[in-house]
Amino acid sequence: MKYISLFFLLTLLVGCKTYNEDDKKSFDEQIKSYLAKKNVKCKRTSSGLYYKILEPGNGDFIKFTDVVSFKYKGYFMNGTVFDEQAQKPVEFEVGQLIGAWKEIMLLLKPGGKAFLVAPPSLGYGDRDLEDIPPHSILVFEMEVVSVK
Repeated sequence: MKYISLFFLLTLLVGCKTYNEDDKKSFDEQIKSYLAKKNVKCKRTSSGLYYKILEPGNGDFIKFTDVVSFKYKGYFMNGTVFDEQAQKPVEFEVGQLIGAWKEIMLLLKPGGKAFLVAPPSLGYGDRDLEDIPPHSILVFEMEVVSVK
């Protein structure tokens, strides 16, 4: 697997496609089907993010301006891993992250772990990245290591 730096691209992704209601409904149905096949029960936010808090963590909730160190694995619904940082954590300000990660970070505390499935509007939208096609639904497993 070729490692790509998703985070370098995070702040460059302004202006992605705005999805219409039919698009959103289609992505939502695909995510629901995926979760049903995997027998995973998740909560859904109003933005369309599906998530499951595996471990809430301890201390104060993460804030938008915090710098968070975390490990993650990103893959498509077919199981293909497109990026992984499992050994050495990466560190970024929450405000620099993609929409799905911003949302989930605000629901976690240091040490927290989560599983999430993000529609394209909360990921990379219509961008055609090296290892991520446009309009991709993304699945992530994340662990917050520390918060500053």
